[in-house]
Amino acid sequence: MSVQGTGQGAIDGAAAADLVVLDLGLPDMDGLDVARAIRNLGLTTPVLVLTARADEVDLVVGLDAGADDYVTKPFRLAELLARVRALLRRTAVEAGDEDELHAQNVRVDVAAHRAFQGDRELHLTAKEFDLLRVLVASAGNVVARETLMREVWDSDPTGSTKTLDMHVSWLRRKLGDDANAPRYISTVRGMGFRFETGPVPAGL
Repeated sequence: MSVQGTGQGAIDGAAAADLVVLDLGLPDMDGLDVARAIRNLGLTTPVLVLTARADEVDLVVGLDAGADDYVTKPFRLAELLARVRALLRRTAVEAGDEDELHAQNVRVDVAAHRAFQGDRELHLTAKEFDLLRVLVASAGNVVARETLMREVWDSDPTGSTKTLDMHVSWLRRKLGDDANAPRYISTVRGMGFRFETGPVPAGL
C-alpha cells in the first residue's frame, strides 16, 4: 500500500501500490481528478475514497471517476480496514488468484459459478450467488450494505436496500440459517452483513 501526501504523489505511486486510499480533500488537486488520472493511465489499482461529501450526487460522481468504493467521514477505523480488506480480496479474485472461496463448510467456485455447502450443491439464483460470493470473499469482516448494493446489483448505494434484505433472507433459507441465531450470515446493525468464519458466540 502506498501512502502519499499529495494528489500527484498518489498518481505517481499508484502503479506500484496494492490499493490507493484517496482523500478527496487534497492540498494540491481535487481527489476526483486524481482518481480519473489513475484510470486514464490504464491502471486497475483499487481506489478507496474518503469523503465528507455525503451527498448522493457527489458519491455517484466519485464512482464514475473510477473509485471502487468510498467511506464517508466520520468513519470508524474498523470500517475503513474492513473496506480495504474487501477490496484487496476482490482484486485477488478478479486477478484469478482465487478461483475458489471458502468459509466454514461453504465453497464458492467462482469460475464455474457454483456453490456448495459440504457435499451439497446450493441452487442459487444469479444474484444469490453474487451475494454469497461477495460475503464469503470477505468472511469474518462486515460488508457494508452500500458495498453489496454496488457489487451485486450495480445500484445506487444510497437507494432502498429492501431488495438486499430479501435476498439475504432467501440465501439464509437455502443455507438452513436462522437470522435469530445465525451460523453463517450475521446482521451488523447500522452497517451491513458478515459471513462468519466459525460459530457465533451466544448473545450476539
